[in-house]
Amino acid sequence: MIINRLNLGGPAFHVAILAKYLQEGFEVLLLAGTKQDSEESSEYIVKEMGLTFTRLQEMKRSINPYRDIRSYLEIRKIIKQYNPDIVHTHAAKAGALGRLAALHEKIPVIVHTFHGHVFHSYFHPIKTKIFLWIERFLAKRSSAIIAISERQKHELASHYNLCEPSKINIIPLGFDLTRFRENVEQKRIDFRKKFFLDDDEIAIGIIGRLVPIKNHSLFIDCAARILASTSKKVRFFIIGDGESRVSLMKEASIVGIDYSYYPDEKKKSDLTFTSWIKDVDVCISGLDIVALCSFNEGTPVSLIEAQAGNRPIISTKVGGIENVVKEGETALLVNINDFSEFHKTLLLMIEDDDLRARLGRNSWEFVRDKFHYTRLIREISELYQSMLKKNKK
Repeated sequence: MIINRLNLGGPAFHVAILAKYLQEGFEVLLLAGTKQDSEESSEYIVKEMGLTFTRLQEMKRSINPYRDIRSYLEIRKIIKQYNPDIVHTHAAKAGALGRLAALHEKIPVIVHTFHGHVFHSYFHPIKTKIFLWIERFLAKRSSAIIAISERQKHELASHYNLCEPSKINIIPLGFDLTRFRENVEQKRIDFRKKFFLDDDEIAIGIIGRLVPIKNHSLFIDCAARILASTSKKVRFFIIGDGESRVSLMKEASIVGIDYSYYPDEKKKSDLTFTSWIKDVDVCISGLDIVALCSFNEGTPVSLIEAQAGNRPIISTKVGGIENVVKEGETALLVNINDFSEFHKTLLLMIEDDDLRARLGRNSWEFVRDKFHYTRLIREISELYQSMLKKNKK
């Protein structure tokens, strides 16, 4: 099993759960690249689960022909020594280098999971076309492709013509969500005390990497407008860190928001940049609304976790989000980068206490069965076995 890197985020959690619980029926060797300096590590999750992994020192998120060739050769060497029946790759870089190495070593079953895709909003159109050509080449030579939502399968098969639809298997992510149900009141108290939140203040948070694709600018612009117009007491939180933090702070200054970066300045602000917080369950408990503004998404884990904690959601209608939430029942969805609609909808949620309560009330029941790890392990195991059986014929 090969993943780009063990940075704090959904794919790393997902792969760690697979590596741990698939051990009941398979012997698993986990390979992972190296995270960027601006990212928080999730290696502690792997260690807490009692797992080990082999680090691919040269494999990083950015494209570098020298490092990428060295990574490919290292992966191929490990595959040759380990001699697996299955190579399962996750995300773009690991998917390209790992599948190519597996093909050259004639591995019987090659599986790739798309946690998102890079076919829009990431790169220049020419570079995007090159990546799409590479993915089509690899998809044709893979035993199976996994999409994590119905919407994603439709995009990959019909919109981008990646491969025939029959090769794409829909297997949603799976997590152990029990921590979002435990000690919720104490966690809420802890979060709100730490960030100087009064009981009557409504906390709106966006959780994730601070990178352009997440479109935090929309969140900041809406925060500025809402602070100037609502009669409610509101506070905004950007939870996470990354390459865009400095520019986002400048944007906050430009629109006139009183903000602070908590690691450097522990004070009460209208907008708080918290940096990385590993205990996301504490954040979810402390917030009143969870937001997402992305241009492109696969299956955003923060929205699954928000529903596990019975928190209402506002999100852009992008990627697989429509398969992650129940629109109008657990979340309100708006068009991509539509400032007017996002502002109007978020303001409605802030002003209407009953609406927030209704959206949060039944969300745990929705995610409990759909995104629990036992379902994930069963479906992945069944796919593996069917591919192995098919290969023997």
